[in-house]
Amino acid sequence: MRKIGVKEIEDIALGAALLGAGGGGDPYIGKLVALGAVKECGEVTLLSPDEVPNDELVIPIAMMGAPTVLAEKGIGGKEYQTLFEMVSRFFGKKIYAFMPIEAGGVNSMLPIAACARLGLPMVDADGMGRAFPELQMVTFTIGGMSASPMALTDEKGNSVIFETVTNHWTEELARAVTMSCGGAVSVSLYPMTGAQMKQYAVRDIVTRSQRLGEAIRLVRNSSEKSPEAHFLELAEGYKLFKGKIADVLRETRGGFNFGRVVLIGIGECKGKSASIEFQNENLTAAVEGEIVATTPDLICLVDTETFVPVTTDALKYGKRVLVVGLKCFELWRSQEGLALVGPRYFGCDTDYIPLEKRCKGGLAHV
Repeated sequence: MRKIGVKEIEDIALGAALLGAGGGGDPYIGKLVALGAVKECGEVTLLSPDEVPNDELVIPIAMMGAPTVLAEKGIGGKEYQTLFEMVSRFFGKKIYAFMPIEAGGVNSMLPIAACARLGLPMVDADGMGRAFPELQMVTFTIGGMSASPMALTDEKGNSVIFETVTNHWTEELARAVTMSCGGAVSVSLYPMTGAQMKQYAVRDIVTRSQRLGEAIRLVRNSSEKSPEAHFLELAEGYKLFKGKIADVLRETRGGFNFGRVVLIGIGECKGKSASIEFQNENLTAAVEGEIVATTPDLICLVDTETFVPVTTDALKYGKRVLVVGLKCFELWRSQEGLALVGPRYFGCDTDYIPLEKRCKGGLAHV
């Protein structure tokens, strides 16, 4: 048990943006929401999974929709209370704690804001260890848990609870309502007991985000290594490419950001080109037409000077970025995990090969 305050939020937002693999929303927007709540209502208690009683009700809370919409369509302020009341009324018992559903600039921050405003603790765990675009793409699905009853509300006060036959149906129906509500809504889903959370959640994601954020903030303090080498070591990352953004193709469709970014090599990558496909999050990275990383491993773009993560909705012509690969949570590499989030699910014509195998002998930092 420890407290999350202003200083911690700054680092968590930065580190979670890296783990968002390009998605999860604008970390600046998410940070403002969390900082406002904590400054107004006080610090949030962060619990380790083992500190949660087995029979208590734990609920992940998040925003659903396209990240570009989230930057313009903010949170009204009453959504957390609405979700809390809807779910508590459904189960006939109060929610014990909130937790994030994924890592990302916005969805790592909303549970902090919700807990601050409602006086609840937050659990140091999530269901992805990164960000994914569809709500069935969580470790809880692998564990056979249901996404519903799922509560959904928008900033106007419209609200609904879904009870669905599969998690994929939850995604389909909730996505349709999200589009009707302007492309972004607040949701709570995968209601679970403390015992279920301990069995299937990705543990210590908030702590890992904070450590990564601190590492990015202090990356230039090393006198023994270059900032780039220091960053790769601290992040346990694989260097995939270094280049300047030459083109960005982006469209918002069906509540998702789809697109492709093309890079022209700089530094040791000069004379080469790379491309990255994304659906909210980065899905594949290719150098000179050869794939070097795919989902579910994390493909992250960071600024070459500051190493601050660059989300897919912040990609701009001329920006210089380092493309970094991070290994995903081990459960995603299982047969069940790859069926949910592997490259072929997203229409990519390649089988999954672990990042460290694809990068062997290449530019990767080992």
